[in-house]
Amino acid sequence: MKTLDKIPTGKIERATKLISTGAKVGVNYLKYYGEKITKTEEEAKTNLNNSNASDIYDGLKELKGSALKVAQMLSMEKNILPAAYVEKFSLSQFQVPPLSAPLVTKIFKNYFGKKPSELFDRFTAESTNAASIGQVHKAWKDGKELAVKIQYPGVSDSISSDLAMVKPIAMKMFNIKGENSDQYFKEVEDKLLEETDYDLELMQSLEIRKDCENLPDLKFPNYYPEWSNNRIITMDWMHGKHLSTFCTENKDAEKAQKVGQALWDFYMFQIHHLRKVHADPHPGNFLVDGEATLIAIDFGCMKSIPDDFYRPYFELANRENLENKIFFDRKLVELEIIRSDDSAEDKAFFTQIFHELLYLFTTPFQEEIFDFSDGKFFAAIADLGQKYAKNTQMKGRNVNRGSRHFIYMNRTFFGLYNLMHDIKAKNIRINNYKNFEKNFR
Repeated sequence: MKTLDKIPTGKIERATKLISTGAKVGVNYLKYYGEKITKTEEEAKTNLNNSNASDIYDGLKELKGSALKVAQMLSMEKNILPAAYVEKFSLSQFQVPPLSAPLVTKIFKNYFGKKPSELFDRFTAESTNAASIGQVHKAWKDGKELAVKIQYPGVSDSISSDLAMVKPIAMKMFNIKGENSDQYFKEVEDKLLEETDYDLELMQSLEIRKDCENLPDLKFPNYYPEWSNNRIITMDWMHGKHLSTFCTENKDAEKAQKVGQALWDFYMFQIHHLRKVHADPHPGNFLVDGEATLIAIDFGCMKSIPDDFYRPYFELANRENLENKIFFDRKLVELEIIRSDDSAEDKAFFTQIFHELLYLFTTPFQEEIFDFSDGKFFAAIADLGQKYAKNTQMKGRNVNRGSRHFIYMNRTFFGLYNLMHDIKAKNIRINNYKNFEKNFR
């Protein structure tokens, strides 16, 4: 794979790259309209999706940073995006062009005043993993095998301008109106900025390890502040397969159940006991070792859950509360789904939609034991998504509603559900996290 000696960091440079990518997409549509004459609609649309996914990904992977992070986030939306986009964007988790060795050396000299070869006993010039915000190199120091994560230059400086360019497209795609929309984009911007603060990530990593390291079948690396700073973070090198590789290769149902239970317990313990959560549940953030122990390795994106959101959010996981109209209506107001300026028609419309969504989405919480390998639940989610995507009554309505905290909480649960399904986790004890409350709080 080729390496990069430079990443576009200026607003004009990055905008130019996005414009050139948009031009390629325009050409693909012209081809699509031509192919519709000679091919079936399905064949023409498949070719369009494949071409667009490749061109968009190729453009984003050279920009890196928040632009590529968006692709990474979208790769988890298996029930929304066409398969071509999911497949291509999933490469952003750990298959993008890395920085060249001279550029890596320059970064180390800027932040440590030393070359990596002077700081460590051994340091691999070639990265072992390159993703959206940083890349990982292997190193050795005092007998320790280490993973050194280096942030790409200019990532934090370009976040605001990248999102400003993406915002009009996102608003059109998701039918978001200008009024009250800024809070959602601000939530995303704040979280992306936090992910570029490696001092914050180091602190969060140490905290989550302390709080969760005694959970069964779960491991964390040690972290080394003395070899870390705001743009470089050093931790133990952990041996294991990426979770996506484990999901593809594993044929052992007991191992799948063990990994799935560890992942579910990890998330439920964070949410219900710590009131914060690792809000980036994609497979690149987890490894699985030879004993089927889950290893969590990245805590750049953590979401605190305020009580005034946590309480109504999980109260609506109770089916009795969902069926109590007075209670349900009150919680929709608390969660900012129903607003004071809604018409009676809008209130009825969105109340019905969110009742159906919540009824389906909270299905796992109605059981003591749940089978995430069963495709029926996920097919129902996909069907419901398609149903509302085609709902003509959505047009003209302001669909940007709900607390800003929904963005990362819903992302967390959608990502977690998808990972549990990919693991093929059966017989998962939904409330198992309650057994750990006394021991670990």
